[in-house]
Amino acid sequence: MALVPQYKSTAVSRGDNRARAPALRDGRRQFSSTSDDSALVNQILLTDKSHDRPYEVSALAVKNILQTIEAILSRVTKPDTQGAIVLPGTQVLAATRADALEHEKALHASLSTLSESFDVPNHVFNAISCEILCKSLAGEDANKTTMDILDIVQNYDWDEKVVLALGAFAVKDGEFWLVAQLYTSNPLAKAVGQLKQLQEILERAGTILKPKFDAYDNLVRAVLKVTKSIIQLQDLHNDPHLTPEIKSSASTAHIPTAVYWTIRSIVVAASQLLGITSSEPEYVTEAWELSSLAHKLENIFNHLQENLNKLYQIIQKIKDEDAFNAIARILETPHIDNTKPLRVLFYKDDQPALYDCFNKKRVDIDVLKRKVVILFISDLDVLPESEYMIVQQMHMEKRQNLSRPESQYEIVWVPITDEWTEAKYQQFESLKANMDWYTVSHPSVVSPIVVRYIRDQRKWNFVKKPLLVVMDPQGQIVHKNAVHMMCIWGSIAYPFTSNKERLLWDDESWRIELLADSIDPNLFTWITERKYICLYGGEDIEWIRNFTRAAKSVALEAGIPLEMLYVGRSKPKEKVVKQIMSIIQTEKLSHTLEWSIIWFFWVRLESMWQSKGQLLSEQSKTHFRTENLKNDPIMQGIISMLSFGSSDRGWAVIGIPSANMSKANGEHMLKSLKEFEAWKIRASDVGFTPALNEYLEGVYKQAPHHCTNLILPATGIMPETVACAECGRLMERFSMFRCCTD
Repeated sequence: MALVPQYKSTAVSRGDNRARAPALRDGRRQFSSTSDDSALVNQILLTDKSHDRPYEVSALAVKNILQTIEAILSRVTKPDTQGAIVLPGTQVLAATRADALEHEKALHASLSTLSESFDVPNHVFNAISCEILCKSLAGEDANKTTMDILDIVQNYDWDEKVVLALGAFAVKDGEFWLVAQLYTSNPLAKAVGQLKQLQEILERAGTILKPKFDAYDNLVRAVLKVTKSIIQLQDLHNDPHLTPEIKSSASTAHIPTAVYWTIRSIVVAASQLLGITSSEPEYVTEAWELSSLAHKLENIFNHLQENLNKLYQIIQKIKDEDAFNAIARILETPHIDNTKPLRVLFYKDDQPALYDCFNKKRVDIDVLKRKVVILFISDLDVLPESEYMIVQQMHMEKRQNLSRPESQYEIVWVPITDEWTEAKYQQFESLKANMDWYTVSHPSVVSPIVVRYIRDQRKWNFVKKPLLVVMDPQGQIVHKNAVHMMCIWGSIAYPFTSNKERLLWDDESWRIELLADSIDPNLFTWITERKYICLYGGEDIEWIRNFTRAAKSVALEAGIPLEMLYVGRSKPKEKVVKQIMSIIQTEKLSHTLEWSIIWFFWVRLESMWQSKGQLLSEQSKTHFRTENLKNDPIMQGIISMLSFGSSDRGWAVIGIPSANMSKANGEHMLKSLKEFEAWKIRASDVGFTPALNEYLEGVYKQAPHHCTNLILPATGIMPETVACAECGRLMERFSMFRCCTD
């Protein structure tokens, strides 16, 4: 189809579908319209005998041959190097000459990486070249020529077929341009060029032949792109990760058709090269015809790329899943020490993966070997989080006495974010500079697969709220989030295992020591002296005045030593609470908890809710239900306290160390204290707290109504239903969104 035939071909077509296409107005043939017909596809497939490959037809080094072809066709694939071809007497710009030299160096570098031992079937190249040139000169139909070439390469695989055809073409293309490049400097090239009338061709290359050259170059580029895709697709189908089912789903049925159209385009390109380098270059194929064929190849390329991308995604998904499962096996299996699990979590080639924030230097993971390791996992907005303050407090306590058994652990901050930007890298560096424990030397130390494991709901389930995942000296994960037990018990919770958490709860009861712990310096003395301790809160200053005076009066009359401590409320408004604290201190109504500690008192209660609730859920092997709450006095006490903290109304808890406590909202507690005369005798018989509880029960029954709120943290365990701490009825459930900048 490339040239005007000088005489009619006497060649016989292979059948109706290979018959010569109708001639265009200038006598040349248009592309066969049968390319999309199933009949043509069947004929293409009939030429393939690769499944019966003879022994003497050895496998080709396809990638090596392709790399060589790319070097030959680099003039086309890198159009900016065309300046290397110059006409006699033409002035060459220094920049152009420099580009040509750089291009030549790149070619040498590319070819130097090739093995010199790979075999090339020259007889096949020659047969294909002869087929193309002879049939083109004879005016043979491109379809028939293509089918004849497919017959020549019938014993080769599809990727080998197209590489052989392209290789034969590249040799002819390279021969022409080699002479063109050496024409002005090499006598032999000049002599050959004179016989080929090369100077005239090159002179016209920038004028009337330029559209022809451009169309030719575009077509060759398209051929090369499709050839690469065919090779990649064929190569991927040998990937061990792909099952036969996956291979069939990413269909390769289009490869034979792609090979056909690529070879057909090579035939047309070869005819075009022959035409524009002949003595009568005006008889070359029209540029629009080559452009049309290049467009078809572009469509084929896009389709192949779509298939390739699907396969790449499937393979990557399988690889990721394999890597994920490998990580899971390592992290969920005990080892001799924790080195292997830590190297899975933190890997940075041969560079130290960790950074010692205290000593400001990079360190290897060996510093964590055979130690309890607490993985502090969070995003970059970690400073406002209570978990950060808990970690900070734990680390300060640890450094005060490094030789204690409870201090034999290390903290590693693991930052996780959706996408790392330059701003986030800077934020990471800033945070790292203000920490005293270990962190990663760079966020890339934590691979995407490890991040996926950390986020996976079945594994560590990191979403937004920070986690403290504990790894024991043998590398086994012994707690997926120890933050709550650390918040409740501090270093007593060492070595921070789930089993230790269960044992600690088994030894606990609802008592003032659990509720107050050592949040105030005076508490230890009060507990040691077995004084009655009253914790109270709310934001109603008049109730506070009335309650504290009534409590002191009753304590004096009952003859009990009573100490009172104001602990505010959950999520307090700083301005309001500080004003109340100032009044309490000025009027000497009671002791007050430090403002900076009030948050911790309530966060610790929330941690009790999460920790104890999780334990009850695991014990029942069901979802967190009301029955578990009703039957557990500690959980009932926690719910009551969280209900009190959810309101601005007054409330109070009174108890003596290692004994049950009395708790009530402000109205009921104040009423009971004011009516002390009614239960004074009972208090002397059974004790102050039991008598107060009995009287409060009667007050509850007489109360006309009540309204109790319970605000729970949105993260962690969430019950389906909760019973009211005052009356035992199921509470209504609402969702609440809050923004408070006070």
